[in-house]
Amino acid sequence: MIYVIILIAGMTFLIIFILAYLALNTFVPAAGPVSLRLRALEEITRERTDIEEELSKPFLQRFFTPVSGSLAAVLARLAPQAIRRLAEQKLLMAGGFGGLNADQFLLLTVFLALLLPGVVVLGLVMAAVPVHKIIGITMICLAVGLSLPLLLVNQKIAGRRANIQKDLPDVLDLLTVSVEAGLGFDGALVKLTEKMKGALVEEFSRLLQEIRIGVSRRDALHAMGQRCDVPDLSLFVTALVQADQLGVSIGNVLRVQSAGMREKRRQRAEEKAMKAPVKMLFPLVMFIFPTIFVVLLGPAFIQIFTMFTKR
Repeated sequence: MIYVIILIAGMTFLIIFILAYLALNTFVPAAGPVSLRLRALEEITRERTDIEEELSKPFLQRFFTPVSGSLAAVLARLAPQAIRRLAEQKLLMAGGFGGLNADQFLLLTVFLALLLPGVVVLGLVMAAVPVHKIIGITMICLAVGLSLPLLLVNQKIAGRRANIQKDLPDVLDLLTVSVEAGLGFDGALVKLTEKMKGALVEEFSRLLQEIRIGVSRRDALHAMGQRCDVPDLSLFVTALVQADQLGVSIGNVLRVQSAGMREKRRQRAEEKAMKAPVKMLFPLVMFIFPTIFVVLLGPAFIQIFTMFTKR
């Protein structure tokens, strides 16, 4: 009996630890630009040992890489190609998830799908729960374990898209200034990767690397638009491709696109400001107005109640 309790406690701790790490990896905001620059300066000014190099990797990558070699290979052979392609696409759109590749991500999904129901079943058996209830709860836990990693990745994709949408006008401004200063488009991308950080800058850095290894600018731009799946960025990519095909000045295209993106950002801010009163109505009615009524009318009710009870 004591060994079963210890096993349940250990597996519960492992599940809570994994869920907490996944939540922190997904919802905790990234470091600001000042912190990123200071960290980059520290990395440049000192040499890194092998241990430091290993510890700099994400935890999931350090945990799964040693143990998932053969298992991930077996899972890659068993899993349908459509599921593997979907996992690769999701990880690509999310900008990575704990440093895992598609096979390791699928292995993590299977691991959670087995671990979570296993812990719950042991606990229910210890509590002498009827079998039909155990089966139902086990199926629910299995569904949660299978869907949780995908939900976290989708949440990260949504946050990444929001960051790209927010950074796009500033990035276009820097590209416009660089091109108008005499740099080519590739040189402007180099300057962008040196001066700014963020999800959109990472995508432009990947775009620059693809162009350098021989991919045509048109194909690299289309691939970036498909990875990000942001409407404004797709519009910008289409404008650049058309300008490249028609021989239009990229500087003029960047200037027009930058002004348009800033106007769209201003319109979105105005739209959110107009929606704010409607969104504030429910909290006001449910929480603030009752409190005001209690404060204002409470003493009067007490006095009326006291007056009638004295009679």
